[in-house]
Amino acid sequence: MYETILTLHSYWAYIVLLILIIATFNAIIKTAGGKEYSAKDFRVSLFTLIVSHIQLLIGIILYFVSPRFELWSELGGGVMSNSLARLFLVEHPLVNIIAVALITIGYSKHKKKLTSKAKLKTIAVFYTIALVLFLSRIPWSTWMA
Repeated sequence: MYETILTLHSYWAYIVLLILIIATFNAIIKTAGGKEYSAKDFRVSLFTLIVSHIQLLIGIILYFVSPRFELWSELGGGVMSNSLARLFLVEHPLVNIIAVALITIGYSKHKKKLTSKAKLKTIAVFYTIALVLFLSRIPWSTWMA
């Protein structure tokens, strides 16, 4: 079960990153170009929200079925002194939960804005920060290894 969920989590991450990059750059380009917010922008930002939440759910399941989870009982506070254990058990989950929260906040706030510029700017800011956070905590050395 662990291997299946790990593979799903890894492949779904490609989808999340691709859609998040599309949504982010779309909002940045349209904001900079003074273009109007459209139904396509709404759908892209919504799809980003959905795929990121699915990834979060897969990640939460993976966290608890992972053999690494047992390191909490073996190492206790020593998890923080082991850089690889800290990455997988603390940094990756925490930072990515924050990133998904930022996507959720950005999506919710953009719906309340009245002008195209305000809507697109809100998406651009929140989704860009989320993208940077995601990219900062991907375990690049082990992703798809």
